[in-house]
Amino acid sequence: MRIITSSEEACLKACYSLSLKIKFYFGGVLLMIEQKKQLQDAVNEALIIAKQLGVDQAEVALGKTSGISVNTRLGEVENIEFNNDGGMGISVYINQCKGSASTADLSSRAIQSTVKAAVDIAKYTSKDIYSGLLDLSSLETEPADLDLYHPSQHSTEQLLAIAKACEDIALSSDKRIVNSDGAEMNSHSSISVYGNTHGFLHSYASSRHSLSCVLIAQQGDEMQRDYSYSSARDMADLFTPQWVADDAAKRTLDRLGARKIKTQQSSVIFSPEAASSLFGHLVGAISGTSLYKKSSFLLDSLDTQIFPEWMTISEKPQLRKGIASVPFDQEGGKTVDRNIIENGVLQTYLLTGYAARKLKMQSTGHAGGIHNWFISTGCLDLPGLFKEMGTGLFVTELMGQGVNLVTGDYSRGASGFWIENGMIAYPVHEITIAGNLQEMFLNIVAVANDIDPRSSLKTGSILIEKMKIAGQ
Repeated sequence: MRIITSSEEACLKACYSLSLKIKFYFGGVLLMIEQKKQLQDAVNEALIIAKQLGVDQAEVALGKTSGISVNTRLGEVENIEFNNDGGMGISVYINQCKGSASTADLSSRAIQSTVKAAVDIAKYTSKDIYSGLLDLSSLETEPADLDLYHPSQHSTEQLLAIAKACEDIALSSDKRIVNSDGAEMNSHSSISVYGNTHGFLHSYASSRHSLSCVLIAQQGDEMQRDYSYSSARDMADLFTPQWVADDAAKRTLDRLGARKIKTQQSSVIFSPEAASSLFGHLVGAISGTSLYKKSSFLLDSLDTQIFPEWMTISEKPQLRKGIASVPFDQEGGKTVDRNIIENGVLQTYLLTGYAARKLKMQSTGHAGGIHNWFISTGCLDLPGLFKEMGTGLFVTELMGQGVNLVTGDYSRGASGFWIENGMIAYPVHEITIAGNLQEMFLNIVAVANDIDPRSSLKTGSILIEKMKIAGQ
């Protein structure tokens, strides 16, 4: 009998561990394929019943999400939550009258009852000539595999260990970190199915994982709170617990010593997180619902310059592993690469099928929202942008909802840092910044290259020439 050496034993253990991971992964994939078929069969059953009941058109959307969330706080397990949720929604159209109903029960009896309820509702709704399914030419008949599904191979104990390690690192990083609101680890997978009576029936699976940590720092009588996080389709693409802990600690400690500043006008830099919120208002202003209701400050702005000439905003819905990638939108519509803004000029609105018909235009595949926006950046990094501004406000957090999309008037609570001579002077809080979005967009001076990779709207910090700041 030959004796196995320690190195051979280690190799065998590694191979066994790898084989278990491979078995787990392919087992998860096979289970997902089986679930997709079951869910597609349920959608198809609903469509068949709808046709039998004599509807003109019908569409069915079904989603199922499962996963786990774990929290630790001060070294203890705070919460473990498993979820396995799902539901089917069906809309029927009879003589352009719409009826909708939903169910979480996917038994044949429940599906039949739900479809009948939608048909009954349609008999009491008003006729809407703009209602109905997307045209056949707008449907995505060959959805691409965008590599969105990466189920976790981690046990509950392993997820808890990651969250605990992250919090432990953060709490031990500085004696001024005195407390924690905990660290959280999430891992979820979902299946989305959409079908309609045009013969469209497709589905796709996706996953999402995240790690976050919230800290509290104290200096004298002052206490400040901040956080950091990481999010990705694939667990392997998450930032490390060390990175999340260090970033959360730095952000929290940097807030200590915050001051109020005088009311004034000044240049303002929005950090990538705050800038993402700013461009979110653009999304709302050029969305079909706002436009056909005439409740947007960008009404009739197509082919009009609304940003500086050097700015481009592109959308890439088919990006592999993208946080906001989808093979088709929530109406089964095609999603394609396009420029939203080109040379500062608005190239397109964001339209669902209904909004497109109301506006006598074509659907743009935005039922359900936007897909991976990229804001053009310059060659400056954040310190370079500080030097470009000289003196002004660097906003890192926004509060409140003081934005009027009808007029573009903008007023929100903010905190961040005061910049003097191109350098951070001190943190500031309890201020309000105000302006008008139309003017703010046109007065963007530069976009830095410090892009936040965690967001579906990828932008660097942006410098706006002048805004009103309300302080003391």
